Formats: sequence, structure tokens, C-alpha cells
Amino acid sequence: MKKVGGGAAPKGIWRPGAVRARVKAPPARLPLGSRTLLMGVVNVTPDSFSDGGDLQGAGAAAGYVRSLAGQGADLVDIGGESTRPGSAPVPVEEELRRVVPVAEALAGAPPCPLSVDTSKAPVARACLERGFAVVNDVTAGRNDREILGVAAEFGAYVVLMHMQGDPATMQRAPAYTDVVEEVAAFLRGRAEAALEAGVARDRILVDPGIGFGKTLDHNLALLRAVPRLRALGYPVVLGASRKSMFKALLGLEEPKARDDATAALSCLLAYLGASVLRVHEVPNNLRAARFGDALRGHP
Repeated sequence: MKKVGGGAAPKGIWRPGAVRARVKAPPARLPLGSRTLLMGVVNVTPDSFSDGGDLQGAGAAAGYVRSLAGQGADLVDIGGESTRPGSAPVPVEEELRRVVPVAEALAGAPPCPLSVDTSKAPVARACLERGFAVVNDVTAGRNDREILGVAAEFGAYVVLMHMQGDPATMQRAPAYTDVVEEVAAFLRGRAEAALEAGVARDRILVDPGIGFGKTLDHNLALLRAVPRLRALGYPVVLGASRKSMFKALLGLEEPKARDDATAALSCLLAYLGASVLRVHEVPNNLRAARFGDALRGHP
């Protein structure tokens, strides 16, 4: 994995704790297992595949977080670096500049548990100091080896995702002998690394990384394999919302036109036992997930 950041924040920029002192408090507890949870998506980036540039300024982003929570999101994932296919890494100082003002705007009165979508320890620390509960790392702790220790220090949840290659190259020619077994083995290994770093077992979640170094057939095989991934013993997170597979299967060119198809898939994934669904649109996915929960026998 190509290292794109991490370590101490460069001199001359914001550093964790520089804005105001924080008291480490136990992060919010997620009701994992009670129902399929919805993780709303907020990208404070100019170039994310679905909504890059939509949110200008910390106030707008914080307001959108509150809107998603009001619509029923169980938690909201905030990211300052696009990981779409072909994207370039963002320096740590730029990611901090994008994310910290939003964290500051929400500190003290978050409308729901908050997650930071980052692979850099300084960004994770900055958000955890401001009350975030989850670190969602698309590199599963491989980009910045300090990030798992930071999550453990704060008692945070950590989402460990599989990705073949890196965002700049991952979709050029992804190949596997057995995608389900290889992804499962990777996630098992990264969960062990998180445990060794001090992350509590009940704070580890795994994500097969739909669209991250996978063809359409790979994605479909992993979606069918949710029960196999659950057998690893960790809650499973799925992020299929608005992905390009809906274009390949259904001819839906515009990402925001894929929400109905995403909701249909959310119903199936809830039925198969996914613990968390990462979605851009909440109301339809919420109804779909509740129906899938009912089919599975959850209240």
C-alpha cells in the first residue's frame, strides 16, 4: 500500500489539540446487532465520485450531517479525501483543513455517532478528540500504522476495509483466484492486527470493499457472501451505494439516479445479515433495511 500520509502533522498547520483542549470520554456506543444500521455519507471533497463539491464550508457540511441524522441515519461518515477509482492522495494538511472545521462545528452536540473516513492517524486523532466514535479506514491500517493505536487509545470503533492496490490503480486489472476467500483472509488478518494494536474486539468491523479493486463479478460474489463474511465473527459493513456496478447492470449513468437500485440492494443485504450499510440517501434505504430486517426475523 502506497503511504500517503500519517505521523505527526507538518509544522505550520493545525495540529491535534491546537484549537481547544479535549477530554477523552468513551465514544458513543453503536447498537450493533439490534438492527441493520445506516451510515450516512458526507464528503467534504471537491472530487468524490457521487457528491464531490456539493458541500461548501463547514457550516453546510455540519448542517447536512444533522439532516441525515434527522432522516434516520444511525451514524454519519465524514471524509476529506476522495478514494474514487483513479483519485490521487491528499496531503495530511489538506485533509485536516477540510475535516477539522466540520468536526469543530459538530463538537459538543453531535446529532448521532460520527465516523471519520480517513487512513491517516493525525486526522483520526483530530476527530476522536472532538467526540467522533468511529475510524473508517479504507486501507485497514496499512497506510498509517499508527492509526489503529490511535483508535485503541480513544476506545473507538474501527472499520477495516479490503482494497486491492490503491485508489489510483485499483480498477486497472483487479484479479483474484477466489475473491471471497482472499478477502475474508485479508479481513481476518487485519482484525488480528487491530487486536494486537489494542482495539477491543467488540469495536472491530470489517468491510469487503465493494468497488475497491474489484470487477462487477467480484462485487457480486462478495455481496452474495455476506453470511460467509459474518462467520469471521465481526460486524460486516457494506458500502455499495451509487457504485458503478449499477451502471454496468442497469445502465444508470448518473450516480444520484442509482438510489432506488441501492435501496433494493439494501433490503437484500439487511436480510443477509449486514450490520451497517453506508449510504448516500437515507429515507429509502432506511425503509428497505427495515423490511430486510423483518424478513430475517428481527423486530
